[in-house]
Amino acid sequence: MNPREKGWLEKYLKSRQQLFINIRGGSHRASHPDFSVYSILQPAGLMYGQPVIPLELVDSNWSMRDRLKVLLAESIICSSLLHESESDVASVQISDALNKTLEHINAYYQQVFPELAASPRTLLGRKKSQHELAEEIFEKRVEKMDLKGPFWVRFFHSSLLFLDVYIFGQWTHMHADKVVSEYFHFERDQLRTSVVRVMAAAAHANRNLAFEERKLLEYFLQSAGLTPEQKKECREIFEHGIAVEDLQLHVGNSWLLKKYLLEIAILTFWADKQVEETEMDVLDRMATILSLHREDVDNSLLAVEGFVLENWAELDTLQDKKGFEEVSVQFIQRMSALALRNRHMLVTEARSDSSLFDVLVRAQSSEVDEADKEMMRQRLVELLKRIPLLGTISLPQHFLTLPVMMEILPKDFIPEVLGT
Repeated sequence: MNPREKGWLEKYLKSRQQLFINIRGGSHRASHPDFSVYSILQPAGLMYGQPVIPLELVDSNWSMRDRLKVLLAESIICSSLLHESESDVASVQISDALNKTLEHINAYYQQVFPELAASPRTLLGRKKSQHELAEEIFEKRVEKMDLKGPFWVRFFHSSLLFLDVYIFGQWTHMHADKVVSEYFHFERDQLRTSVVRVMAAAAHANRNLAFEERKLLEYFLQSAGLTPEQKKECREIFEHGIAVEDLQLHVGNSWLLKKYLLEIAILTFWADKQVEETEMDVLDRMATILSLHREDVDNSLLAVEGFVLENWAELDTLQDKKGFEEVSVQFIQRMSALALRNRHMLVTEARSDSSLFDVLVRAQSSEVDEADKEMMRQRLVELLKRIPLLGTISLPQHFLTLPVMMEILPKDFIPEVLGT
């Protein structure tokens, strides 16, 4: 499949059909659609602008734009399937469900993002298929994104695709007509302003507006597609700051949107290479206002810190040895505390993993080779992901080396697993 060739979307849908069947069958369904959508979007990287595409689909010639286009398609299709009613899941075939989803996607962009709407007919008058229309829309959505600039410009351009998926879920749920669609067009700009308000509250948390935080705002404004008047308003909000209690965020009851804004705040904290005690206080107050639980905050801290560690080489404004050490120390401390609280479960699961258990036994009496060490590392990372708090986020694979895993796991973890 080549995302730059016509007909790529139809090939993609066929190659990912089993994923869509699994989603409809309940393997990704949680107690609320927001939880389910987050469990797909966060590990896939859409919230952070870093597309993670399954290796079996990706060709070495794929550009970042190709990856984002495919990830946007997958994310918005999955979101639609997760919002299906139980009766539709039981009675509608997957092929029909996907065709219906494409119809919804095309109608959504036509009404909420009219500048992206595709002509329904070719120059010769032939009516285009839903696949062709959706392909054109996805292409238009990513073609003007600045993916060659500094990392944070690329980040904001890409992460704002998350709002496409979020608004689509709301639009679908309300069976939007023209009047409602006009509301969502307005809501799209309001949500982008909400991002700036959150960034302003986070940047002023320590009463010291750092150079890196100012640059962060400029990067966002380059990416958000706001009018000159809206940009002026955003700069004034950011310059003067805003109290957490005065944020007036347009989030409704959406846990998914609340998590996104919370994680934008955490990323803003890390822009100046440190998270201070006053900033943590602001984060806790923001979580309270957003009606999020402490575990939501802990989960988001680990998600963002893991993302920062995994992508450190690309984080232009964060490249600093001291900064890396601070992020890594905090991440390891949080993970260690979490592993300690779940010690019994981790030990039990490790004992039941025969491959892991065998290599741990061999490691006690002889030197294991590099292949065994890598297998051990991968198994231990998978073990950590069984902790409920970590089940929905992507862990930093490159950062989690075997020595780091030994720092995270409880002291004497391996002897306890082996019963020695």
